[in-house]
Amino acid sequence: MSLSINDVAPDFAAETTEGRINFHDYIGDGWAILFSHPKDFTPVCTTELGTMAKLKPEFDRRNCKIIGLSVDPVHNHNEWSKDIAEVTGTAPNYPMIGDTDLAVAKLYGMLPANEAGTSEGRTAMTNATVRTVFVVGPDKRIKLILTYPMSTGRNFDEILRVLDSLQMTSEKKLATPANWIPGDDAIIVPAVSDEDAKALFPNGWKTLKPYLRLVPTSK
Repeated sequence: MSLSINDVAPDFAAETTEGRINFHDYIGDGWAILFSHPKDFTPVCTTELGTMAKLKPEFDRRNCKIIGLSVDPVHNHNEWSKDIAEVTGTAPNYPMIGDTDLAVAKLYGMLPANEAGTSEGRTAMTNATVRTVFVVGPDKRIKLILTYPMSTGRNFDEILRVLDSLQMTSEKKLATPANWIPGDDAIIVPAVSDEDAKALFPNGWKTLKPYLRLVPTSK
């Protein structure tokens, strides 16, 4: 199954380190980040899970839930969390899916639909494509997909930045320029006429090109 931005995020039921969940129910009326890992007890992912745990208050503040996924069983996740706490200082404080039958990985296109077998005997290399971040909005649609190689740790500050952009632009007729961070100027979308922009942005804007109009944003 190939997924794209604006597709409905497939719903599923799964066992996690915090009990059985239904994904859409877990999201509720907020945002969610599903981020996957090829294998438990792997070095790069150990640092990532701890980093995400430290950042969880920032995601909470943005009404965004976190959920991790690895094809290994839940009891392995619980053992791995001890290493994560020892190495990074923070154990995972969000659920981790045990995808032993590879069902969620296949549902989200991270493994081929015809992939045989279970997590038993699989290596990080055979799961190399299970290394993706999905940002899902309150409408249950996918807003962002990022896939990384196993050798490159993910930048979760960047994922926070993207979430800030997605949340702002979902509520206002704005887009964000390259390297935007909260507080920087944003772009009035071209579909908004100057006449309509006067009502939306009464304090005015800076026109660089007829199609590129900048307005300030707040942090």
